[in-house]
Amino acid sequence: MTKLYPLMPLRDIVIFPHMVAPLVVGRKLSIQALEDAMEKKTDILLVTQKKSTVDEPNPDDLHGVGTLATVMQLLRLPDGTIKALVEGKARAKIISYVPNDKFLQAEVEEDIDGFEGIEELTVYERELRKFFEKFAATDRKIAKEVINSVKAIENPFKLLNIICSHLPLKSDEKQSILEIEPLNLRMEKVLNILHREIELAELEKKINAKVKMRMGKTQRDYYLSEKVREIQGQIGQNEDGLDEMGELEESINSKKMPVLAKEKALKELKKLKSMPPMSAETTVVRNYIDCIVSLPWHKKSKSKIDINKAEKILDEDHYGLAKPKERILEYLAVQAQVKRIKGPILCLVGPPGVGKTSVCKSIARAMGRKFARLSLGGVRDEAEIRGHRRTYIGAMPGKIIQSMQKVNVANPVFCLDEVDKMSMDFRGDPSSALLEVLDPEQNVAFNDHYLDIDYDLSEVFFITTANNLHGIPIPLQDRMEIIELSGYTEEDKLKIAEQFLIPKQLEENGFKEDDIQLTSGAILEIIRRYTKEAGVRSLERIIASLCRKIARDKLKKKLKSKKYRISVQSIQKYLGTPKFRYGLAEENDEIGLTTGLAWTQVGGELLQIEATLMTGSGKLIITGKLGDVMQESAQAALSYVRSRAALLGLEEDFYQKLDIHIHVPEGAIPKDGPSAGITIATTLVSALIKTPVKHNLAMTGEITLRGRVLPIGGLTEKLLAAKRGNITHVLIPKDNERNLNDVPVKIKKSLVIDVVNHMDEVLEHALVSTEGKSLFKN
Repeated sequence: MTKLYPLMPLRDIVIFPHMVAPLVVGRKLSIQALEDAMEKKTDILLVTQKKSTVDEPNPDDLHGVGTLATVMQLLRLPDGTIKALVEGKARAKIISYVPNDKFLQAEVEEDIDGFEGIEELTVYERELRKFFEKFAATDRKIAKEVINSVKAIENPFKLLNIICSHLPLKSDEKQSILEIEPLNLRMEKVLNILHREIELAELEKKINAKVKMRMGKTQRDYYLSEKVREIQGQIGQNEDGLDEMGELEESINSKKMPVLAKEKALKELKKLKSMPPMSAETTVVRNYIDCIVSLPWHKKSKSKIDINKAEKILDEDHYGLAKPKERILEYLAVQAQVKRIKGPILCLVGPPGVGKTSVCKSIARAMGRKFARLSLGGVRDEAEIRGHRRTYIGAMPGKIIQSMQKVNVANPVFCLDEVDKMSMDFRGDPSSALLEVLDPEQNVAFNDHYLDIDYDLSEVFFITTANNLHGIPIPLQDRMEIIELSGYTEEDKLKIAEQFLIPKQLEENGFKEDDIQLTSGAILEIIRRYTKEAGVRSLERIIASLCRKIARDKLKKKLKSKKYRISVQSIQKYLGTPKFRYGLAEENDEIGLTTGLAWTQVGGELLQIEATLMTGSGKLIITGKLGDVMQESAQAALSYVRSRAALLGLEEDFYQKLDIHIHVPEGAIPKDGPSAGITIATTLVSALIKTPVKHNLAMTGEITLRGRVLPIGGLTEKLLAAKRGNITHVLIPKDNERNLNDVPVKIKKSLVIDVVNHMDEVLEHALVSTEGKSLFKN
């Protein structure tokens, strides 16, 4: 009787009945065959390929006999492959192949083994057990558990198949066993193979004994020659000279380190002395001892803390950044009073280019400590943090221990840069390994896999940097004090350019201090029309570009003594057409167009949201590459408008006669988040009641179905964007009023900021209405 089964081709492996084996499956046809078998709860036919090099086998590339198997378990791996656990059930002959687009499938005939002579079967069974036990005794690869399980098998057919699965044969030979039809011939074939393997094993044992005798003589000769060389070296050596081992022992004894570390080093040295110099293990042990000796166990930077001097250094290196500076100075003040304090762990979070990494260097200079930096961007292997175990070839300590060796002090300022850019895969999760490093209660005994000795990191001042908190796991955030650095204001950027960037670029490009002078207006022109960022990296690049263009002009015209003065009018001559439009606010009040405020990784942005109405059947069209959360905000905004239809003077069923299209320009850029909720609602109301929205007003806030305005994040960055875009009036949620303390005073003074608690208040503020006339109908 024939039956149809999905077929999976195998490479270099033959599955026998009763055999359980794991298979790693990567080919698309094979994965689909497995999934079909699991879905339909049917068996799968496993057939070995004639040539393992064929990637997409056809029926001619497969053997005619295979094994029907049950798929016991499927596990999807991160790289897209599947790990399957299968158990063979019975031999099967392929009768014909049935076409299928997704995977191979065949009509097969299941082969039920039979044996006529019971007495002959018993003899074969007894011989199989005896020879397998002899073979297992010669082959160390076969575990005792396997031998015991074979002894316990009573079924002769199962016994034969299990023995076949443990024989060290090539797949062609195993396939030939599987294809033998009568069971007695198959048993006879396996007995012959067992006999052959036993004879080969005994021959190999004799050869090994002879080789060992020859090796023993070679090693003896080598030992004697090394003795002679040592004696010759000692004769020609000065009395004060010390051999290499003696120097190593002296460096261990003279190094100040914990008792356990010293004991471990001396124990490894003793092992090293007894090893032959040419042994591969010698280098491993020697490197390990060098690692222990080179670590700064008790060596520290000695520095007298002067708060005024530290504050002066921080102000010299960085303009602004009041919060981080305040926290550093607080820490220094406490350390000046207490002999030992647990190292604080700070996390500086802010857009790129605001000076997070460079402020760490300034902290080290202000404290008089050495500085170590480790970039974690793209790190995906836990061993990068904790190191590799010494059992691996080429093992080395983790980056933390390596950095401590480089700075050679136990109390540096340690910057862990881009902590939000770590990823994880099958090799482990490096962010979990950092939990121990960044916990003051645990890092007193940090255990590196390579070092395998507790190392004290409690006196290290760890500072981490990140662009956003979303990429940092919550347990890791819990161990750090988060300090948020918002983007710079125009005034801040102007001061930074004048005091830091321009002098630096003049020096780097070979100019004297008075060779190039940029007016304040010119610098502001660059900031407004040639850069669009929260930090100052692009600003520095533009200034560098300006210096290069002037250098070329100076040399080309041979004007060595000429002084250049760059004004607003001459900027375009050197830098070309402006890249950005300054003042993104609309020039006129428009119906169905509202300005929102958005947060991005490079700071705040203005976001125009527009709506248009068309005769239709009640469809809501949303475009602009919006994420799920933002689309749901649009749905919530429409529901709010429908609930207030009567008060807004709209018909109850207005939405059934119209199609509403909401669009957010810059459609190629993905957008998401709930903070545009009140902006979308204002746009809808404006379009429906034909009332324009104030062009100089922007807003941010999440909306609920009842019209409540919920708090949002990134308020400082959003207000900076409003100021940058010539907005004069901003609406923010009532619950965000407390966050205004973090906003620079200049920004607060330049904007009219109103707090709102309900969507009705938003509409009263945002829509242009006749004086004395209420927006809502009674």
